Amino acid sequence: MTDLLFDLPETPSIVVRGETARYPVRRVFCVGRNYEAHATEMGNVVDREAPFYFTKSPAHLIHSGATLPYPPGTENLHHEMELFFTIGSPVHHASKEEAVGAIHAYGAALDMTRRDLQDTAKDKRRPWDLSKDFEGSVVVGPLTPASDVGEIGPQRISLAVNGETRQDATLSLLIHSCTDIVTHLSRFYHLAPGDVILTGTPAGVGAVGPGDRLSGTIDGLAPVELTIGPAD
Repeated sequence: MTDLLFDLPETPSIVVRGETARYPVRRVFCVGRNYEAHATEMGNVVDREAPFYFTKSPAHLIHSGATLPYPPGTENLHHEMELFFTIGSPVHHASKEEAVGAIHAYGAALDMTRRDLQDTAKDKRRPWDLSKDFEGSVVVGPLTPASDVGEIGPQRISLAVNGETRQDATLSLLIHSCTDIVTHLSRFYHLAPGDVILTGTPAGVGAVGPGDRLSGTIDGLAPVELTIGPAD
């Protein structure tokens, strides 16, 4: 065994409904601008040719029901409600059929965003890391095996803040489907078990602050919930 200078936290993992074993997380990929109405509300043009991506650190993953201290360095923290899925088998340069078989499970997630930092990064043509990848920036609900979900499309995806609905759409509005994402992303990475992929958010994103309670739902999946706490 390798002798280490110090111990790291345990590998992040996600509850899988109906199973005692959890899904360990090694990488988190996120798809940007994957709903036309959201791209429009952010002043962007939709790219229908191919999805684009950013990443989040697995160490920044927290679970549904957590309280997230209002993060430092921002005055405009936004919610983004998303469908996410996990990879269950190795896949590279996947065909459509291979992409379908590689999807292990689905869940509901929140992609929390320091919007003011993202706007600054866009203006200066800089990476989005400070705005997207911070402690607690990816919030996940329990996974539901793909075999129990069926075809993705008609399910409603919605998010309420303090009981007031802010985001409300259906998964049929995804520009790039889950299988399309696997097919495309696997051209650039050797996807494998442990990979988590968030698929983008519908319109209606907005600011939240200390004391706000977020509740996101996708038909057929476990909800994702989050409370915003005071800044540390």
